[in-house]
Amino acid sequence: MKIAATFLATLACASAFAFTGNAVSHSAPFSSSTLCMKTIAVFGASGLASSECVYQALKNGDTVIGLARTPSNLVIPAGSGGDKAGQPLVDDKLIMIKGDVTNAADVAKVFEAGKIDGVIVGLGGKTADVGETMLTDGTNVIMSAMKQNDVKRVAVITSIGAGDSKDQAPFFFKILMATAMKKIFTDKNNQEEAVKKSGLEFCIIRPGGLTVEAPTGIVNVIDGQAGSISRADVAEFCLDAITMEDFPYIGKNPCISSVGGTGWTKDRSKAARGGMEE
Repeated sequence: MKIAATFLATLACASAFAFTGNAVSHSAPFSSSTLCMKTIAVFGASGLASSECVYQALKNGDTVIGLARTPSNLVIPAGSGGDKAGQPLVDDKLIMIKGDVTNAADVAKVFEAGKIDGVIVGLGGKTADVGETMLTDGTNVIMSAMKQNDVKRVAVITSIGAGDSKDQAPFFFKILMATAMKKIFTDKNNQEEAVKKSGLEFCIIRPGGLTVEAPTGIVNVIDGQAGSISRADVAEFCLDAITMEDFPYIGKNPCISSVGGTGWTKDRSKAARGGMEE
């Protein structure tokens, strides 16, 4: 049976978002209080999902400090960007830093650039390019820097199938997880465990099949098989996770999709990915 919870943030700095899905973690009315974020750090900022986080945060009036291996790869995302999609993403409130997330000195530069209020971790890339433990190692470096700088709230994007969500992935995806994607899922699982043991105010976000479509404004938090979801909707969920004081999935690892259990479309075409890897 599905339950719906609509959370309206009435303060000037709040965003409105609706969450619907099976009753797995929250059914009480949601508080409208927010953290009124001023500065958000995004790691892996040039990736498709992370660039949505950057773009939407800037549209919300927040300052963003991003870290990426190649900052020039950051462009306006297809989902939220409309006819501006693909253009360089520049803004007076955006600071981009070139660096390696596994390098503590590079990560420290993000926290030195401004007083960070919350963090989004959207790391990705082919294991052959970034290494077999980059997700875990990089996330540990980030969390260490967060603690040193008294930053508590973090949203971490992983994947459906990670951790205890294996049975929520479609059958063919389970096969990939056990074969071609075995190394990356080992890293994702270790990354999640590190986050859970961190003592931080975390939300581990496990999206279903990712698309580059426009945002729908609806996220299904489900305990059944996942369907598809746009990166734009994932991004808004991430931003809500670090800006809403009473966000209901803090300390949890929700699986999310826009269509629960009825489809699976993961657009990994070169055109959709802008010729780049996340």
